[in-house]
Amino acid sequence: METSHTTPPTPLSRALETIKRLRAQLDRQRNNQLLAVVGVGLRFPEAIDSLDTYWQALADGRDLIRPMPAARKAPFAAEWDALPHKGGFLDDVTSFDAAFFGISTREARALDPQHRLLLEVAWEALENAALPPDRLKRMRTGLYVGITGQDYRDWQIGEPDAYWATGNGHCFAAGRIAYAMGFTGPAVAVDTACSSSLVAVHLASQALRLGECDVAVAGGVNLILSPRSTRLVKETRALAPDGLCKTFDARANGFTRGEGCGIVVLKRLDHALRDGDHVHAVIRGSAVNQDGRSSGFTAPNVLAQTALIEAALADAGLTAADIGLVEAHGTGTALGDPIEMEALVAALGRKNGGARLYVGSVKTNFGHLEAAAGVAGLLKAIACCARRAVPALVHY
Repeated sequence: METSHTTPPTPLSRALETIKRLRAQLDRQRNNQLLAVVGVGLRFPEAIDSLDTYWQALADGRDLIRPMPAARKAPFAAEWDALPHKGGFLDDVTSFDAAFFGISTREARALDPQHRLLLEVAWEALENAALPPDRLKRMRTGLYVGITGQDYRDWQIGEPDAYWATGNGHCFAAGRIAYAMGFTGPAVAVDTACSSSLVAVHLASQALRLGECDVAVAGGVNLILSPRSTRLVKETRALAPDGLCKTFDARANGFTRGEGCGIVVLKRLDHALRDGDHVHAVIRGSAVNQDGRSSGFTAPNVLAQTALIEAALADAGLTAADIGLVEAHGTGTALGDPIEMEALVAALGRKNGGARLYVGSVKTNFGHLEAAAGVAGLLKAIACCARRAVPALVHY
């Protein structure tokens, strides 16, 4: 008769088992932190209103910069004639089905077209996600929208009425969507200039991870309705005299302004898979920081940008070797582009084992969308990943 002898666990074997258990626990927690993009809505120049039409314009290498529409220019024609007035313009920013959203004609007249566009594109994004508002009323739905411009105030004639304040204040941009659709989660308007829409997506992601909402709607909007803001941007000497954004090119001499709105609908990935949602993309991680002290208040800081990229990688649980495509800020300025590229090289290029890294910027197609620029880049990245292709950089 044989007697079996069980070897008692050693300190080393116990330590290895503990490491395996903790790794499995971390993997489960990280999977619970992954976020799914389950819906998209967009309005970009030249009637781009879906990921398909967006991708086609990108794949064709289209330059969508054109002179300002005559109807838009007319109220301020003399002022516009003294300013660069080429840009990436939407065709129609005044049409709005106010009754559909339960808004009176009088209130709609006082409503900033940016607020109107946010309402429409948020609705379209929810349609794309197959999440009608009546279903979302039973869930905690959060809203995070990036908005910076205040051009519509220059259209005021006479004394403002009771609707003017709520129709033009940034703080009402997200709240109006929540009111129109009956959502009760957080409703936050974000103004961090050009990063507004991506900061909105980051805040929405954090809210989902913290359990503050079940669904989050995030994005941004930008319209050029008055020469005042263009005059201010011109004073920074950041506008390209020829109206062409030549990102990362030796001829780069600035950007041109653009218009648009982009919205994404987010859920936790495990919830999206449980509910049978279509998943356009997965957000693994994100990060936000500030430049702090640099050579000037508006001058970018290469160390801060490098740290931000590294923080986003860490939050996503990825390494530089995992990254094959970067959709850059890429404003086409002589100061900003070299600093951004230096940060990308420091955080990714020197640490990826020599792998090829594609870098692009949609600003070369239709200009700088400012408060909506980040979400335009995010939607481009989603389109690229879906088709496993990278469009050429226009004007390079």
